Amino acid sequence: MTRALGGDGGMPILGQLGVRFDEAGEGWVEATWVPTESACNPLGTIHGGVYGVIHDAAMNFATNSALESGERASTLDLGYQMLRAAEAGDQLKIRSEVLRSTRQIAYLESTVRNADGEVVSRANGTFLLRRKSD
Repeated sequence: MTRALGGDGGMPILGQLGVRFDEAGEGWVEATWVPTESACNPLGTIHGGVYGVIHDAAMNFATNSALESGERASTLDLGYQMLRAAEAGDQLKIRSEVLRSTRQIAYLESTVRNADGEVVSRANGTFLLRRKSD
């Protein structure tokens, strides 16, 4: 996770969308997101599918931050909702965290909040864990 901090996590599309990962701990990550025009639809608001990309990446990073070196996670299921509109240039915060982890499955949640702390989008995800001993 260290290489992901202060940047796009090795995924250039995240940087192009305006995401920058700032902090991580065991089982969680936080990022700042100042959406670029590339994240927006013709009406000027963030396109719904972009939230899927953002949540999926953040939850994957959170999952991997809880695993040992050499272990990996893959998305099994992702569901998300948009609760408020956001536009290019808005100051947003992302937090994703592992809620529960078993030997093979991790359950996560991810939230995007605006500068007022209001939830803009939220997601739940299920990830398959690939452990060293498997």
